[in-house]
Amino acid sequence: MTIQLNSVVALTYDLYTKENDQEVFVEKADEQNPLVFLFGVGMMLPKFEENLAGLNIGDTYDFHLTAEDAYGVKDETRITDLPKEMFGDMEIPEIGSILPLQDDQGHQFSARVKEITESAVIVDLNHPMAGQDLHFIGKIISVRPATDDELAHGHAHGADGHESH
Repeated sequence: MTIQLNSVVALTYDLYTKENDQEVFVEKADEQNPLVFLFGVGMMLPKFEENLAGLNIGDTYDFHLTAEDAYGVKDETRITDLPKEMFGDMEIPEIGSILPLQDDQGHQFSARVKEITESAVIVDLNHPMAGQDLHFIGKIISVRPATDDELAHGHAHGADGHESH
């Protein structure tokens, strides 16, 4: 089966970024722990899916995404100060740690602690991979039509369609 809208795809990947003009390994999904997703419903980066469209089981791929086509360029306006008082009796987080946050509408998001000053914890609200070009290398393990439940829920229920949540 060919990868197309409403397919459930299982694939392997090795992900690389660049530091000082050298490719650096970031993470991988292998055949024992593949990435499984419902294709075409907005779960994945649009350009990632664009590069996979039309591939079949057993096909390999190797493509690059620019920062603009991946998680965007780093936006300096998304670096903000959180007053230390908002942490109350909790311990002040360490530089580099990830804070789970929630806005006034209940939307959850994460921030990386960038700096700690006398009065504030300075956090970066950009995606951790913002500003980075990505290089994906992998193989398509399986492709199948999504079940009615998966389409109704908007996500895959595992490579075989039987994982519960």
